[in-house]
Amino acid sequence: MKQRQNGSRRGPSTNKDALAILNSASRIPEIEAQGKYLYNLWQDPMHPRGLYRRTTAGEFRNENPAWETVLDIDALAQAERRPWTFGGAIWLRPDGHRCLIRLAPGGGDASEVREFDAEKRAFLSDGFFVPNAKSRVAWRDEDTLYVGTDFGPGTLTESGYPRTIKIWKRGTPLSSATALHETPATSAGIEAEQLGRGPDTIHILKEQLTFWTANFFEIEGNEPKPLAIPATANVVDAFRGRLVIWLKDNWSIAGTTFTAGSVVIADPAALRRAGNGVELIVAGDAHTIVTGVNVTVNGIIVTRLENVRGRLDRYAPVAGGWKREPILFPDNGALKVISTNDDTGEAWVEFESFTIPPTLYHVSAGTTAPEKIKTQAATFNGGNFEVEQAWCASADGTKVPYFVVGPKGMKYDGANPVWMFSYGGFEVALTPAYCGSYEDLHGAYGKLWLERGGVFVLANIRGGGDFGPQWHRAALKENRYKAFEDFEAVARDLITRKITSPAHLGIEGRSNGGLLVASTMLRHPELYGAVVCGSPLLDMQRYHRLLAGASWEAEYGDPDRPEEWAYIRKYSPYQNLRPAMKLPPVLFYTSTRDDRVHPAHARKMAAKMEAMGYVVDYYENTEGGHHGSVTNEQLATRLARTYTFLWEHVGRQK
Repeated sequence: MKQRQNGSRRGPSTNKDALAILNSASRIPEIEAQGKYLYNLWQDPMHPRGLYRRTTAGEFRNENPAWETVLDIDALAQAERRPWTFGGAIWLRPDGHRCLIRLAPGGGDASEVREFDAEKRAFLSDGFFVPNAKSRVAWRDEDTLYVGTDFGPGTLTESGYPRTIKIWKRGTPLSSATALHETPATSAGIEAEQLGRGPDTIHILKEQLTFWTANFFEIEGNEPKPLAIPATANVVDAFRGRLVIWLKDNWSIAGTTFTAGSVVIADPAALRRAGNGVELIVAGDAHTIVTGVNVTVNGIIVTRLENVRGRLDRYAPVAGGWKREPILFPDNGALKVISTNDDTGEAWVEFESFTIPPTLYHVSAGTTAPEKIKTQAATFNGGNFEVEQAWCASADGTKVPYFVVGPKGMKYDGANPVWMFSYGGFEVALTPAYCGSYEDLHGAYGKLWLERGGVFVLANIRGGGDFGPQWHRAALKENRYKAFEDFEAVARDLITRKITSPAHLGIEGRSNGGLLVASTMLRHPELYGAVVCGSPLLDMQRYHRLLAGASWEAEYGDPDRPEEWAYIRKYSPYQNLRPAMKLPPVLFYTSTRDDRVHPAHARKMAAKMEAMGYVVDYYENTEGGHHGSVTNEQLATRLARTYTFLWEHVGRQK
């Protein structure tokens, strides 16, 4: 097993090129609107862990806006001798200057929570503090928090998340917080939060029974009152005293049925008595696949997909219903609402495609015409490439789409080096992106893969959210194999069309996607020339006993139940590995600090493969959590290893 920590396989320029792209000053800052400021975490060579900084909306429009440092994460890490990673800020509304900052040691899911004053640029010595844990924390009011954390033995679920929510008053010890609600240890977790703005706020408690089901309560005083909301629904936010709910299943209430995928708004008082009071905003159907819902003070912004292409609409309340206002962006790309302003209703939206770099637009509350604010500098010449969306038939006849990004005038000679990426789980939709995968790689794939003669393929297989809830559910539990069949159908179609051949087809997936590529490698090793398997689930007989694994039983099944293990065992990579299978070379990568998917999955599989004589490369970063990296240099190292590995094994020289 080759574990090269010093980067001897990176290639002469791959790591340098990747790092230059990741550190580019033209990157679009991912902003968060809070009060009169836009906040951003910025990482560069001088600040590898990041500067948490802010500027005003007006200043941000300038070509080189002036930023004010709020918190230097590198300086904090050095002063406290802890490898801190910024995990986000939970703002007190409408206060605008106090927040709870998450600090994760080494980039894991567990974090400390500290109260911070953005005006004083300092942590409050007498403020709220929650020790390192996978906590769920939210403001109740300026002097009170909702807290779910590790309160000691018996207070965590089998997945390692809080099972008790408490109310914690300022000036009192955390140990004296008052219990609000407790969920069974077999649940995935529990959390409470304040939704909405101003006097119309609603306090909601969510008892997460499984990854996909929950019980919802409205908190009145110190008492949770059950709400008649479907267990599979997503309560997004509150708008003018009513709950905005995104449905994953059909919902029949008071004689009306709302279809899966719809967005509705409901009066919580009516939901407490299972009565009427539910109003349709967006109807779910085969053509309107909702992928995001953002509530603003004057309307609801809905992001959706049409054949995996992004669309954006604002829905404004009018007499007798809701008025749809399309917000027009370029076609054939992906849209993401980066942030909205609680006070004004304006929004910042990012557009990108496979060949067009990320571009940030501003959408004023009173208009539907987006204004271009900033564009990331191109990392490669997109005009040299073309994008095709193709469809193929899976084993059961289902039509599965995939994107091909290749050079104009590409030869169909079966010799094109192809890097094929997919995920196929947890309702994650993979959309056209300049990054080349669902990670934010800032266009590195264009410089390191496309411009060097490679072809990129993105497969929109079942298990994802590309075509709504049913597309995801088609590959749940006993039907997980359908995601593998879809992926294999795309691979065969690429070979049939002579875009590539098995010797030149490299595949990558991470997390659930790591399970995907490892499983299909064992099912059909003859299809692939190389496999990159990142932060993967591999031992599916024990996954539910490792870290957060138990929370995913609703996705995969429970291997302790014989009837469910019967179908899981058919694809579990660790159990299905055998000697002499003629497998392609494999690169595993993971992180020592991954506290979501245990690195033992990758370690065990790599060791077992090595013992059987297979060609295995293994790389484990010492920090980074499930994402795999904390700094841009760490991410560049991993990218360089991945691309060099692929070029060695599926390049045209073969």
